[in-house]
Amino acid sequence: MKVTSRPQELKTEIIAGLTTFLAMSYIIFVNPQILSAAGMDKSALITATCLASAVGTLLVGFFAHSPIAMAPGMGLNAFFAYSLVVGEKIPWPTALGIVFLSGVLFLLLTLAGIRARLVEAIPKSLVLAISVGIGLFITFIGLVNMGLIIKNDATLVGMGKFTPQVLIGLFGLLVMVVLELLKVKGSLLIGIFASTLIALLTGKISFPQQIIALNINWAPLAFKLDILGALKWTFFGAIFALMFMDLFDSLGTLVACSHKAKLSDRPNYTGTINRLLGLDALATMIGAVLGTSTTTAYIESGAGIEAGGRTGITAVVTGILFLLGLFFVPLIGMVPNYATAPALIMVGLFMTKEIVNINFDLIEEAFPAFIIIIMIALSYSISTGLAFGFISFTLLKILSGQIKEVKPAMWAITFLCILSFIV
Repeated sequence: MKVTSRPQELKTEIIAGLTTFLAMSYIIFVNPQILSAAGMDKSALITATCLASAVGTLLVGFFAHSPIAMAPGMGLNAFFAYSLVVGEKIPWPTALGIVFLSGVLFLLLTLAGIRARLVEAIPKSLVLAISVGIGLFITFIGLVNMGLIIKNDATLVGMGKFTPQVLIGLFGLLVMVVLELLKVKGSLLIGIFASTLIALLTGKISFPQQIIALNINWAPLAFKLDILGALKWTFFGAIFALMFMDLFDSLGTLVACSHKAKLSDRPNYTGTINRLLGLDALATMIGAVLGTSTTTAYIESGAGIEAGGRTGITAVVTGILFLLGLFFVPLIGMVPNYATAPALIMVGLFMTKEIVNINFDLIEEAFPAFIIIIMIALSYSISTGLAFGFISFTLLKILSGQIKEVKPAMWAITFLCILSFIV
């Protein structure tokens, strides 16, 4: 980490680190709520989330000298909990092993230079569709957690009643939307606090016996991953899907944030991006060991960059703040599902904005993109949506006589998708 000798620059970097933390600290509340659906201990998940975020972000600060923060990724955590564990009935220790192996695969592809070929093989419209589909998926989860959408035997889903919990969740959502409108940093975190405060004042939740806890109980998740159990051919599709999602998520985030931070002006910009991608893969592996889903670069890092963050000091400050979150596990643990649900809906909104950049004029790309979006949301499975989209893309290119536009890496991806369905 390069430390500046100018007090004003150091002050700017510290403020930028605080800004980044405020923008993305909602993950401390939301990630445990999502992963607890997999049967994992919620208190231990809070600890694992703070640790994974801190370690990943500190790695970036010290070894990449960049103002970019990392944490368990939204969408990736939903895939872990709802697709792998709940959907495919994979035990969560084995699912953590799948996360670890996806990190290993990501690192190997980065070191071997194959990563670039995969990126070039997937059309931009399909990459954007993945973001939109995951956004709809996360929004649906948020609406269910809030209680606004419930199961209906006649129509599969329906609208729930306006219970006090639903009203509190809607209030939090309104707070977030208004604060976003006013461009207030940390809007999601403030909305979660507002909902939790209302729930506390109305007696829906009780205040914890202690606010600060020094006896951190991380044992239920620490080093519980089952790598050997994940080393099965039937799980390769899941490993590849996680790697693929993390690849495009992190690459898009890193390029966007690096450009905003003017890292592209540095002499070894390509080397910096490759180093960041390598650290992203390493953070995923470490996160799995710590007990959480895929750890990746966060687009909210842009908030700190806007505040003037340009060096690794910004990331180090953010990482230290995540470490401090370890001592507030009881306070974080009292936050109910319906208070964090609005944050999921807002994240879904941010992700679905990419739909305007999809080219719907070309049916051979529009249809696969549409299928990805719909199937991710309605099949309750991100990997299923990806598989349907990639297979339909290749098939339409063959039928339209544009077979030469299907690159070798895309053929391999399509073959793996078909194989995953057969298996």
